[in-house]
Amino acid sequence: MYAMYQQIATFEKMKPLQSLIKPPQKIITKTIWVLSLMSLFNDMASEMLYPVMPLFLKHIGYTAIFIGVLEGIAEAVAGLSKSYFGKLSDNSGKRLPFVQLGYALSAISKPMLAIFIYPSWIFLSRTTDRLGKGIRTGARDAMLSEESSKDTKAQVFGFHKSMDTMGAVLGPTLALIYLYYFPNNYTSLFLIAFFPGLLAFVSTFFIKTNSPPNILKTGNQNASIHIFSFISYWKNSNRAYKKLIVGLLLFALFNSSDVFLLLKMKESGLNDSAVIGIYIFYNLIYALLAYPIGILADKLGLKKIFIVGLFIFSIVYFGFAFNHNITTYLFLFFLYGVYAAATEGVAKAWISNLVDKKEIATAIGTFAGFQSISLLIASSICGLLWFYYGAMFTFLLTAIITTLVVIYLAIFSKTTEHIS
Repeated sequence: MYAMYQQIATFEKMKPLQSLIKPPQKIITKTIWVLSLMSLFNDMASEMLYPVMPLFLKHIGYTAIFIGVLEGIAEAVAGLSKSYFGKLSDNSGKRLPFVQLGYALSAISKPMLAIFIYPSWIFLSRTTDRLGKGIRTGARDAMLSEESSKDTKAQVFGFHKSMDTMGAVLGPTLALIYLYYFPNNYTSLFLIAFFPGLLAFVSTFFIKTNSPPNILKTGNQNASIHIFSFISYWKNSNRAYKKLIVGLLLFALFNSSDVFLLLKMKESGLNDSAVIGIYIFYNLIYALLAYPIGILADKLGLKKIFIVGLFIFSIVYFGFAFNHNITTYLFLFFLYGVYAAATEGVAKAWISNLVDKKEIATAIGTFAGFQSISLLIASSICGLLWFYYGAMFTFLLTAIITTLVVIYLAIFSKTTEHIS
């Protein structure tokens, strides 16, 4: 009897220990997996064309100025529509319909480039693709945020970016293989890109959603929503959110499209295969590191990891200003992959932690709205600077401004990482 009593007493003492070693809550849920696979397929389609696009436009006679304006306007459409549809998603309490429509438009845009090569048609194709991105992004990111806790958001967003970027590895790889056997045959490639885009759209039907929880609804369903609604949200947002966005937008004002990095390599004498190959390498590094760096950011702090990422970005652009060697380009794009892994998902996790749950899509969309204006200015100015002053001056200016943003976030910004 005494031995039995001792066993019961020992069991009672072990209960706290057992509660500590119980299996952890599942972080990567089925919904996160499906959302990530959708992004993988869509990015496979988009990135099959992205590194080819500047080469294609140069091939048919368009200048760096046209490319810069094209990319700027396309990103402006994406950003402004993110703010509008993000607010619409929050007000309606619905997510999935926006995700489905967004992926459908992006899939349709891919074969459009195979029909005509007129400037207006090229603009229409790119803006249709970016409009699709704008419609789905706020709702999709809100779904990711709702599937995670404040202590796991960087990990969840990092996992999503890792899967998303793996598509950016597979897409250009397929493009590289195709162009090896069919050099300069860009038109057929645009048609092929439609199929992974279609898979992304079909995948949206594998997400099961219940009736929208009341917490998603802001209570302003009847309020007027317009393309510049993000300005109103900005005025009423909290101070921590504003401080972070100021730093991010200053960086965005001088962070032009990646197509200029590809053009720099092309001007350095690299052939199409080398340019696309290095771009694939960059995306592979990004894909491999986004998830583990997200885990690290949750442990060490989102702000610290983000600042390190921006510092690496400035190093990359300083390097691009002076380099013409393929080996150095590989190293620079390795660093560029580290930068992307340390900032893209981390920034969204940081923003979502600074706002109320029912405003996540609006908050991310508001940042995207301001960012789109910045990117329009950045890509357009970059094209002009490149045309008049050359690549070196363009990359040096971006590197210097980024260094100033690092100083702002590290010293002057006291932005917290969580709002309770």
